Amino acid sequence: MEVTIGLIIVIMTWLILLLNLTFAITIIFFERRDIGTTWAWLLVLFFLPLIGFFVYIFFGRLIKSQNFYEVEEEKREAYHHHVAEQLDQLDQSMAPFNHPLLLKHRRLARLNLVSTNAMMSFQNDIDVLHDGKEKFDLLFRDIEQATKEVNIQYYIIQNDALGQSLIRLLTEKAKQGLRVRLLYDAVGSRGLRHKHFKDLLAHSGEVKSFFPSKLGINFRVNNRNHRKLCVVDGELGYIGGFNVGDEYLGKDEHFGYWRDVHLRISGDAVKELLERFILDWNRSVPTRTKAQKDDFVWPIEGIARHASPVQIVTSGPNSSTEHLKNMLVKMITQSKECIYIQTPYFIPDASFLDACRIALMAGTKIKLMIPNKPDHMFVYWATYANAAELVRYGAEVFTYEEGFLHAKTLVIDGEVASIGTTNIDARSFRLNFEISALVFDKAIAQSVIDAFERDEARAERLTIERYESRTRWIRFKESVSRLLSPIL
Repeated sequence: MEVTIGLIIVIMTWLILLLNLTFAITIIFFERRDIGTTWAWLLVLFFLPLIGFFVYIFFGRLIKSQNFYEVEEEKREAYHHHVAEQLDQLDQSMAPFNHPLLLKHRRLARLNLVSTNAMMSFQNDIDVLHDGKEKFDLLFRDIEQATKEVNIQYYIIQNDALGQSLIRLLTEKAKQGLRVRLLYDAVGSRGLRHKHFKDLLAHSGEVKSFFPSKLGINFRVNNRNHRKLCVVDGELGYIGGFNVGDEYLGKDEHFGYWRDVHLRISGDAVKELLERFILDWNRSVPTRTKAQKDDFVWPIEGIARHASPVQIVTSGPNSSTEHLKNMLVKMITQSKECIYIQTPYFIPDASFLDACRIALMAGTKIKLMIPNKPDHMFVYWATYANAAELVRYGAEVFTYEEGFLHAKTLVIDGEVASIGTTNIDARSFRLNFEISALVFDKAIAQSVIDAFERDEARAERLTIERYESRTRWIRFKESVSRLLSPIL
């Protein structure tokens, strides 16, 4: 009996070692990963030989990138043709690319066109929304006034008062005969069930989840659709950091006031938001029921009053490169005067940190604001350590004290602003499906800067003295967090 048990233990040990070796070989030789990420996964497999196997299954697998959205070749060629036309107009400074800020920042616009086919739209009216109540009051009003269709997508929709109110409103619009499509992330909105949409579905509303769980298990926990957007009647678009839940109205005692940024857009950029929604929607429905372009209400071009150029830039685990990270790094290296950054998570890779260091040493001012409290412990301490690293190079770093800072903004020289769902970490750069609006407009950029400066009155400055006074326990947590930062 003892011999049999001993044999079983030996076999199990060798089986675990073989599995670890298999995954290690897969990570090193077959998956094109960042070197830091590769070493982090190897450490997980080495130190957690059995648990690490399951962690890798749920969190470590890559997504095949080739035509992930299954777009027809004809449609892809047509889109590439439009991109080529814009590149030619940009290179020759032809109208409407002769806008002063586009002439000045043409290399940034070109990067997005070449990297991720981010078409430029020119005529847009934009409202910058910094408060949750203001944002949802406007969103609910616009949905109430809709007459044709509502397409809405969120990473998180909580089953609470705000989430239920949104579903009731969408149900009411479906009862009125509008086309209503709701897309949510299966992990981010894990509190939702089919029963919550019973009335909406009964009145021809359409509801889908992105990367849904199967038999109660989700094998894509690490690749989530983090986008938050809405298109109403093909005329109004929303994009930004707010999810749907009571905490985003400041009703969670732990987080307190929720500080975030969202954009409300009317104009040509709405078309690009709708294009993105359609791709995510069709990825979440059976092939036979994929929506066609004619199934949607499209914006009328040229109705906006203001010439605010906008690029809608996206990235995800299906991307061949880290489009959004590249855009933000280019913004940093292109800036000449001052960079304002607000982010809940500051866990950049070496290239992003180097860009910040170089900018600081070259005389560009950087002002960075992070939260004063964690919503994810390891992420917070890695953020704190990285922010302190920039302080050593002369950056002004602040911790927001009034509540939780969730804004995802980067502004350069008071002229160009990135606003969207993109955090400064490996998860947003490589693992999640993200979206940001790049706005070439001094008024919009100044609105974000003004909000940052108002937040300074509710923040504390992170100095070297303050950082060095941290306890040994905090230093230990930082060390562990930084070690795991490539896979946080």
